[in-house]
Amino acid sequence: MTEPLFTPFTCRGVTARNRTVISPMCQYRAHEGHMDDWHLVHLGRFAMGGAGIIFAEATAVQKSGRITHGCPGLWDDSQIASHARVTQFLTLHGAVPAVQLGHAGRKSGMQRPWYGNGPLGPDDTARGDMGWTPAGPSDTPVADGWPMPHALDLSEIDQLVDDYCTAAARAIAAGYKIIELHAAHGYLLHSFLSPLSNLRTDDYGGDRGGRMRLPLRIAAALRDVMPDDMPLFLRISAVDGAEGGWDLDDSVALATAAKAVGVDVIDCSSGGIAGAATAAAGGKRQPGFQVPFADRIRREAGIPTMAVGLITHPQQANDIIAQGQADLAAIAREALYDPNWPLHAAQYFGADPSYDNWPQQSGWWLARRDESCDFYQPR
Repeated sequence: MTEPLFTPFTCRGVTARNRTVISPMCQYRAHEGHMDDWHLVHLGRFAMGGAGIIFAEATAVQKSGRITHGCPGLWDDSQIASHARVTQFLTLHGAVPAVQLGHAGRKSGMQRPWYGNGPLGPDDTARGDMGWTPAGPSDTPVADGWPMPHALDLSEIDQLVDDYCTAAARAIAAGYKIIELHAAHGYLLHSFLSPLSNLRTDDYGGDRGGRMRLPLRIAAALRDVMPDDMPLFLRISAVDGAEGGWDLDDSVALATAAKAVGVDVIDCSSGGIAGAATAAAGGKRQPGFQVPFADRIRREAGIPTMAVGLITHPQQANDIIAQGQADLAAIAREALYDPNWPLHAAQYFGADPSYDNWPQQSGWWLARRDESCDFYQPR
């Protein structure tokens, strides 16, 4: 019997070979939004490792919407070619290439994490990373010591919607088969959703409906420019994890409304509204700590979900799918530790004893080794 983790996943006109997804992971290696050989190797190894869907990292729709100077973008036609090089390799090796489109909002212009992971300072300027004014729903900074953001006016919001659509057109031209709209982790669209950061009194603020207006408007606009057979995902922070913030009831309402405008899958993360991403758990995080978010949204909004967050063991991922808690299981740092995680998961379940799922250049040799060798057994 095929384990649920290894059953194909079909959404609109796209079918992934299994339910394992490589979640977007910032690499901070782009130059002026262009990917390079690092991204080809970083993402390509996951395709060779057997993943079903592979997401490129958060990709800015505006130059000013980058998290750091090292983040990729699709705000200019010249950037298409570097993305296409990656998508072609992923497709060649059986994975579905996907891209996460976003705008960092109040968190734009940050340091690369190994330089502090905060707002840019004099040392960053000395390295050539010049700062810029971030944008948000209101002129409220992320936290003490962070720069004051510029509150977007209505014409800038209209331009933002247009820029998401043109970035999506470039993503399609580059060969991506799935687009995800990033509305999590304290970035721009999440900051519109949360009452902790959105203090507007116009149509894009106020009650929950007003705060949801911009993410839903962009999702609907993307759906209009995307082919009918191309899935649209939405990543959310299911909870802010802070008093008076966005909560799971809000996320169920958002998912229901997003489904109505053409979103196909809700990617369920958490936290980040006033600090690091996934900071909602408090204390030491436990395996699968965000899976209950995916479970409830799936059940109550009637929409497929993707679970992410400390999913590390094949049995754990398989149980999530088997128990109907989510439709997809996403891994990130575990894939950095083991780029062949999906292939090793198949070995764990005895689903691929002859290494047929491996690239032929590897699988042929591994199968011969198993047939001809005894393995070292520690005393």
